[in-house]
Amino acid sequence: MPNTIILAEDEATLYLQATTMPVWAPCGQTPVVLVDAQRDKVSFYGTLNLSTGRETVTEATKMDTEHTAEHLEQILAAYPDCPILLLWDRAPWHGGEAVHNVLDENPRLEVMRFPVAAPDLNPQEHVWKATRRAASHNHTLRRLPELADRFRKHLTGHTFKSSLLDHYGFNAIRPMFA
Repeated sequence: MPNTIILAEDEATLYLQATTMPVWAPCGQTPVVLVDAQRDKVSFYGTLNLSTGRETVTEATKMDTEHTAEHLEQILAAYPDCPILLLWDRAPWHGGEAVHNVLDENPRLEVMRFPVAAPDLNPQEHVWKATRRAASHNHTLRRLPELADRFRKHLTGHTFKSSLLDHYGFNAIRPMFA
């Protein structure tokens, strides 16, 4: 259908433990990265609109069928009046009764799965990489809620360009179906 919204979805886990990346620093002033002995974490469901670059984000305590179903409901609410094609991987929490119920009750939401072991095909992976670089690499925050807030704000406050539709010729033929 010509007015179908095409989305790519994935999940990420954020720990207070800082991940690192190379940075410039004055000679003799080695940057200090804090170490957190705890393994507290927060999970994020992120869905990228491949046309607009906007994100739909759900924060969760863990990745499971129930939280996945909640995120699907959030996607449906964000795009209430149009068909949706959702591209996602084969994570175990993308199945189960709660997810199947949402899909069965909402026939305008269609799912297409990426091939096995092909994260490089999912544009949402690039969003995670950009957001980690901007919000969580080399951070010095001491509280996970502050880091999660920074992460979420970056996701919702930026647009993320994807070339997936162009790469496979979709945007070239889409006008024929309008």
